[in-house]
Amino acid sequence: MKDKLMVLDEQQKQTGVSRRAFLKTITGTAAGIGISQVFNPVLISAMEKALETHPVLWIQGQSCTGCSVSLLNSVDPSIADILLKVISLQFHPTIMAAEGGVAMENLFKIAEAYNGKFSLVVEGAIPVAADGKFCIVGEFNHQEMTMVDLVKDLGKKAGSVLAVGACAAYGGIPAAEGNVTGATGVMDFFKLYGIQTPVVNIPGCPPHPDWIVGSIAHLLTKGLPELDDDGRPVIFYGNNIHDNCPHVEEYDAGEMAMTLSDAKGCRMDLGCKGPDTYADCYKRKWNSGMNWCVDNAVCIGCVEPGFPDASSPFYEPA
Repeated sequence: MKDKLMVLDEQQKQTGVSRRAFLKTITGTAAGIGISQVFNPVLISAMEKALETHPVLWIQGQSCTGCSVSLLNSVDPSIADILLKVISLQFHPTIMAAEGGVAMENLFKIAEAYNGKFSLVVEGAIPVAADGKFCIVGEFNHQEMTMVDLVKDLGKKAGSVLAVGACAAYGGIPAAEGNVTGATGVMDFFKLYGIQTPVVNIPGCPPHPDWIVGSIAHLLTKGLPELDDDGRPVIFYGNNIHDNCPHVEEYDAGEMAMTLSDAKGCRMDLGCKGPDTYADCYKRKWNSGMNWCVDNAVCIGCVEPGFPDASSPFYEPA
């Protein structure tokens, strides 16, 4: 493995993209990746040992990059600590220093050097219509690369794949009714092309940063997490929103909210999808634990297969 690392370091020097330079760029421009609600120093120490032997490659298809933004919006610990002590993130189209052919060459060199020993993160849906031409992600060896090409190649070489966000997990908004791109999620894409690499779905629009980093950390330290029938980690998606909602007692008493401005009352009649949604938003919350959807609106079921069509409309005024 040391020989492989030396080769990789030399390759990175040749392409002008070293890990040190990458980290220097990231730490100067991003807000941070946080998992403070999930992990302790003992686990972080254990993950440090996996860094140089298990890179993470992050690619993007049909997406708004909202999942990446969510990841970067957490504030504690800093992104430098996460990249140095939790995730060896060696490719990310939105935030890395390199671009164009240099970045694509480095991506494939890393995948080849760590064949079967890296984790692939897919953000965004994969459009299979029109031979994948709806989503062209770059050029490699003077050939145009589509998202279909990229996921087929890297998906076979990866040791595990994380489908981050509703779009990568189940198709999401790009796969909604009326789309012409043939947008699909990673699991369905793998079935289509007979790819056997295990997939962990991290749905949400966007998913909580803890869900993303926590799942990667589990892969690094313990292997694949326990998954539910929809391919989601039970540790994050094992509990029903409605059963744990602060308004559940009001529901049991038959008290229903008439408008979103009502301080009390269950919001099911206003379109809340909590009864059909499984995630730990109610206790993990968002914005550094400040709030979550039901504090201000309704649950829209963004972690469930079929979103958004299956959960629309999101709000029904009384």
